[in-house]
Amino acid sequence: MHLDPAIDGFARYLAAERGFSANTVRAYCADLSGLATFAEGQGVATVDGVTLELLRDWLWEGTQAGLARATIARRSASARGFTAWLTRDGVLPSDPAVRLRSPKPGRTLPRVINRTQMQELLDRLEAAATTGDPGAVRDLAIIELLYASALRVSELVGLDVRDVDLSRLTVRVTGKGDKQRVVPFGVPAQSAIVRYLQAARPALASAGPAGTDGAGADGSPARRAGGADPAALFLGSQRQRLGVRAVYRLVAALLESMPGSGPAGPHALRHTAATHLLDGGADLRAVQEMLGHASLGTTQIYTHVSAERLQQSYSLAHPRA
Repeated sequence: MHLDPAIDGFARYLAAERGFSANTVRAYCADLSGLATFAEGQGVATVDGVTLELLRDWLWEGTQAGLARATIARRSASARGFTAWLTRDGVLPSDPAVRLRSPKPGRTLPRVINRTQMQELLDRLEAAATTGDPGAVRDLAIIELLYASALRVSELVGLDVRDVDLSRLTVRVTGKGDKQRVVPFGVPAQSAIVRYLQAARPALASAGPAGTDGAGADGSPARRAGGADPAALFLGSQRQRLGVRAVYRLVAALLESMPGSGPAGPHALRHTAATHLLDGGADLRAVQEMLGHASLGTTQIYTHVSAERLQQSYSLAHPRA
């Protein structure tokens, strides 16, 4: 079997049988397409030519090209998943990647915004929202919900109006692998969402020119013929579901003037929310459930104990404090 159709079949398997998200499937395919290109350069075009030596050479090439350890580790995982699937389906007599090893990805902490900075950011959004501008009211609701519920950006833009329970202050989220969970939010986020639903969303649903092709200026998907998307919670300028890129631009603009290093995307708010929960004494497993992590180890990567909380624990627990 040629490598390209085999990769396509693996992608369908990941989506249909494993329930992987579209982004995860694309990441696997990107890695395996790189493997196919490398294999072609070595004179290999079919799956039976994929050997342990070929895979090691492919990873070594990436290392020599200066790729990060996390990227090499991801490539190795993609290759192992691919060859294991080929072996299970009887395409290969044995799995060539069983003994494939890769460096463990380094653990880096995403950016964390302190409480004072977070309050200043929300105050700015609140001041803009008081003007009544529908976009400003929507942006306040977005940031309040991201921070309150520690959502992934893909989870946020995938929300429907019916997913929000304003009486119970919870939101039903569809995360990775189409797994659903119910996440709480607070009164400030509730107020921001109510204001958005009562005034801003109807205004956004009725405003904007009709479009048929391409993407909206704010990164939202192209508007379909008809009216606004009746289900989507957050609408873009084209009256359709707000796109991931629009939320990235919003958060990046808000964090641009703030001190601190690291990525300035929506994940910074997710990590900030989790960190503030732990600082307030939340149980690590409760935070794990809120974030939708399958492994507690993953939660420990994305949430760290602040120096302030460590000092408090030390003062209470150590006999020589």
